[in-house]
Amino acid sequence: MLSLKKLILTLMICLFSLPVLAKSQTGTVTMEFDLSAHTTGQEVKLWLPYPISSESQKIDQISWHTDSAETAVYTDSKDGNPILYSRWDEDAKSRKLILKFRAERAEQTSSKLIDQGIPLDQATFGRYLSATRLGPIDGPVKALANEITAGKKGILAKARAIYDWTVDNSFRDPETRGCGLGNVPQLLERPGGKCADISSLYVAIARSAGVPAREILGLRLGKEDGTDITGWQHCWAEFYLPGTGWVAIDPADVRKAMLKQNLNLNDPKVAKLRAYYFGNVDPYRIRLSEGRDLTLNPPQVGVEINYLMYPFAQVGGQTIDWLDPTTFKYKITFNQE
Repeated sequence: MLSLKKLILTLMICLFSLPVLAKSQTGTVTMEFDLSAHTTGQEVKLWLPYPISSESQKIDQISWHTDSAETAVYTDSKDGNPILYSRWDEDAKSRKLILKFRAERAEQTSSKLIDQGIPLDQATFGRYLSATRLGPIDGPVKALANEITAGKKGILAKARAIYDWTVDNSFRDPETRGCGLGNVPQLLERPGGKCADISSLYVAIARSAGVPAREILGLRLGKEDGTDITGWQHCWAEFYLPGTGWVAIDPADVRKAMLKQNLNLNDPKVAKLRAYYFGNVDPYRIRLSEGRDLTLNPPQVGVEINYLMYPFAQVGGQTIDWLDPTTFKYKITFNQE
């Protein structure tokens, strides 16, 4: 039997070997946009994902200031995402908008996951089992899903097998632009990218295996007051477990930590990260939207957009590059409480 001193020492070692995470994060997010540099004589439109409260986050004290001719909150008809829309007339010389809100985010946890064998309501979850433009669920994706889940019974076992495969076989590519496109056919050939790529790979395989899944498109929060979080968009995933609800996972953050800390799959730190990010996600993020292949409201000119995680703007009906600061000037700041 361990002595009391040895027992305390053992508990302390176990405690300090776990990731140190706050249980919540609170602060103000300020988004500043300036599209004034674009040539006058053309109408300018701006669409922003508009954050709302949910089980894991509280959004309040929302305000905006703008010199636009029109600004309002709308909702897209397919996925129900709130969207802040602004429009400037052709003769506008200044095109500025500031969106500000307070965010209180809790760590999202799902402890003791159990598959209760409850039948899945296909009518309710059909949309989370369907293909998207860049996320097919047939052909090579279906063959891979069958291989990964062979012998697995129930949604939880399949969801975990696909998660483990994704962690084992994907990798973070720092050269990927933005968060990646989530082009699953390309990812099957080369499973490297960033968060939208790795999350989309998981979602497509899960859906093909009959596991309802979705990408969650959001924004990381800073850990210090006054942090510039302009390029901190982040995508993670969720699968639906009947009897429990939506379960958060983040294989992309496992691979990011592996790259940053130069860890291999056999490292004990990776085992802890792998365990944590299946059912849990840290509080340093907020959810902005979900869904792929979107028609905005009011509708944009041209084809459906891949996802709404970054701000989206059109000048004279032409989409401007939201990842190019020379054409799309904006700044996002986090002030911690």
